[in-house]
Amino acid sequence: MRCEDVMERLDALRTGELDAADASAVTSHLGSCDECRDAGASLATLAVRLRARPRPAPREILAGVLDAAAERFGVVATDAGPAWVGWSPRGVTFVRLGEDADAFAEAYREERGRAPRSSEVPARYADAVRRALAGEPAADVPLDLSALPAYERETLEALRRIPRGEVRPYAWLARETGRPRAARAVGNALARNPVPLLLPCHRVVPSGGGTGRYIFGAPLKRELLRREGVPVDEVEALARRGVRFLGCRTTGIYCHPTCHDIRRARPENRVPLADERAAAAAGFRPCQHCRPTALAA
Repeated sequence: MRCEDVMERLDALRTGELDAADASAVTSHLGSCDECRDAGASLATLAVRLRARPRPAPREILAGVLDAAAERFGVVATDAGPAWVGWSPRGVTFVRLGEDADAFAEAYREERGRAPRSSEVPARYADAVRRALAGEPAADVPLDLSALPAYERETLEALRRIPRGEVRPYAWLARETGRPRAARAVGNALARNPVPLLLPCHRVVPSGGGTGRYIFGAPLKRELLRREGVPVDEVEALARRGVRFLGCRTTGIYCHPTCHDIRRARPENRVPLADERAAAAAGFRPCQHCRPTALAA
């Protein structure tokens, strides 16, 4: 083995990282080459001295790293009362209404497994929460859902597919995520939504009618839907009649009752439909926008 090859392998020999063949070749060379043997001895001496003189990172560097990585929380004044917002360096992590600082911090620790620091909420996060509560178009802010299982993240991200001013049943969301029989699991994921308002779980309703439950209470859910333009009373009246879809005589498509396409149809052209079979029997095809049978088995 050449001297230059041995020099490249000296440190790996010292740490035991060489395979048996290379280690044997390097050791043999060191036995016959005084220059390489001296270099090896110097390297070993230097390694011992370095281990004996550890140097901790300067305090200001450690403090800066810890500060940059910290998760924080603060309060936003809204017309629905105080909104508490938590965030990490990656984005918003947790949103709750009506709790005091201590209660929010405790809920945050249970959700994220770490204690947040009190701070002022960044303006874009505060604006996003206020816009959502006002029923205005969503502001695009980063979200950090890293504490959730993959399936829950996928389910919550799918909420973005429900347009403002529309609602969808739990079964629809299950089909959209590729699990058409997992409506109950979808409901559980929405109940654990750490960032309600920013990921609009209030737009998901029971298939049988009504607006259903909400982490901030059913009255606020109804109000949020109204602010977004959902005709809540009309949708509930259709549900009481057993109407799940509306067909349009002029286009030949059928939709969820809140779909913007069917909302543009004249009332006299809307055909009430009990289910997908009734729609198919009447000659209607599913809307490509609201996808009433999206990914159905």
